[in-house]
Amino acid sequence: MISTADFKNGISIVQDDEVYTLVEFQHVKPGKGGAFVRTKLKQVRTGKVFEKTFRAGEKMEQAVIDKQMVQFLYAAGDEYVFMDNDTYDQVSISAEALGDDAKFLVDNLEVLTISHEGKLLGVELPAAVVAEVVEAEPGVKGDTVSGASKQVKISSGAVVQVPLFVNQGDKIKVDTRSGSYIERVN
Repeated sequence: MISTADFKNGISIVQDDEVYTLVEFQHVKPGKGGAFVRTKLKQVRTGKVFEKTFRAGEKMEQAVIDKQMVQFLYAAGDEYVFMDNDTYDQVSISAEALGDDAKFLVDNLEVLTISHEGKLLGVELPAAVVAEVVEAEPGVKGDTVSGASKQVKISSGAVVQVPLFVNQGDKIKVDTRSGSYIERVN
C-alpha cells in the first residue's frame, strides 16, 4: 500500500480493479478545508488519460507491472503471436488486448509486453516503426500545393497520410503514438 505522499511520475496504482500509471500530480493545500492531490492517470490497458482527485494521505494499492521484451512473429486471425527473446517461448495476444497498437505491428518488431499479476494488459510499442508502403496512388503531376498529402496503406495494415512523393514500395517511418508520417527511409 502507498499513500499520496509517495506519488512520483510513472508509478502504477490499482483503482477499481484497473491498473493506472501516474502521469502527473499536484499537491494542493487550499486556505480552507483539507489538502488534496490532483492527478492525471493513464489507464494501462487502454491508454486513456483520466483526471482524479485524492484526499491527502489516502492509501491505495501499488501495482507491480512486469515488462518483457518480445518479438512480433505473425498474425493468425484475431491472435497475434510473439516470441520471448530469451526463452524462445511463443505467446499469443488477442486483437482486443492490443487495441489500436495492432495496426503498427510489422514483422520482427520488438515490443514490450505489460502484465500485472500474470494478466497480460497489452504491449508498449517503440516510438516509431519502419514499414513498407503496399498501396499508394501516384501523386498527380502539377499538384504541388504546399502541404499536399495522400493516404497510403503500409505493410502492417495502417492507413497513413503522407506527402505526394511517397510511392508504393517505399519504406517510411511512422509515429506509433499519433499514426503520422515522419520520414521516408532508404
